[in-house]
Amino acid sequence: MKKINPIKSTKKRVLTYLSRRPHRSFKKTLRRDYKRSLKLPGYMAFTKSVRQTLWANRRTFAALALTYALITVVMVGIASQDNYLTLVNTLKSTSGDLFNGFWGNIGSASLMSLTAITGGLSPTLTESQQIYAVIIMILTWLTTVWLLRNVLAGHKVKLRDGLYNAGSPILPTFLVVLLAVVQMLPLALAFIAYSAASVTGLLDNGIEAMLFWVADGLLAMLSVYWLSSTFFALIIVTLPGMYPFQAIKTAGDLVVGRRLRLLFRFIWMAAGVLIIWGLVLIPTIIFDSWLKNVWAAASWVPIVPVVLLTISSLTIIWVSSYTYLLYRKVIADDAGPA
Repeated sequence: MKKINPIKSTKKRVLTYLSRRPHRSFKKTLRRDYKRSLKLPGYMAFTKSVRQTLWANRRTFAALALTYALITVVMVGIASQDNYLTLVNTLKSTSGDLFNGFWGNIGSASLMSLTAITGGLSPTLTESQQIYAVIIMILTWLTTVWLLRNVLAGHKVKLRDGLYNAGSPILPTFLVVLLAVVQMLPLALAFIAYSAASVTGLLDNGIEAMLFWVADGLLAMLSVYWLSSTFFALIIVTLPGMYPFQAIKTAGDLVVGRRLRLLFRFIWMAAGVLIIWGLVLIPTIIFDSWLKNVWAAASWVPIVPVVLLTISSLTIIWVSSYTYLLYRKVIADDAGPA
């Protein structure tokens, strides 16, 4: 049996990696060496194409959103109506005349929407519920990708087919998700450092504040830099026979020379999701407040928690669809690394 020389094997891996990644640390890359073709439709045009793809299969994806919501209610639960009512009462008792009138209602609803988006209305989950939530989210992601892959291949599929067949790569996908969590640690450290600096008054000093913002910004950029390729790894790992670290490597090669343009696309997607959440939640909260003012018996109806659950379900499907279709656009361009 032939022995494998670990030194030669490691050297070969390094040389192969360097051949795939032409950029070098602390060395300027010439413009002609980092230009890499990537023909993509405009931001609005691509978003419209994603919406049209989902709308053409609206029954399947609406059923998926409903299934996700029902499983979440059974296994995890929904946002707490008691927490929401407590927040509303606290805001009314402490704000005085600040939120009176039309614009006051808009401001109050916006504040409560921000609280809802950041998870302020969510009940405290047990460890098992947190695991269920992650598994449900991953399965929804996998099912959406499986359905889109087959729809674009011209196959006629049903939601049942996706639910039964999409879960096979759940373990590799879970490992990639764990990597994404690790990659978010610098961003978490940036938030923790900001909280500490706000309390200690560091941000009030000139040069110290400037140095802090530079360091904090670099930490946040590091997470964003890593995550820009991990999103594609979550798509690639769903391919048959694909291993998680192979998917991570392939995704990294795919975004070389394109990372910034793809990052702008993800920022556009995130901004669009936040705007839609605001456009839906703010009127919902205003309507909920009006309804319960004119009909006190309806105070138990969890209108806002149900809307939150619905938007969350649709958001996961939208994000996974946007990422998958963007991935399809990228692999259509077979230019080499740059």
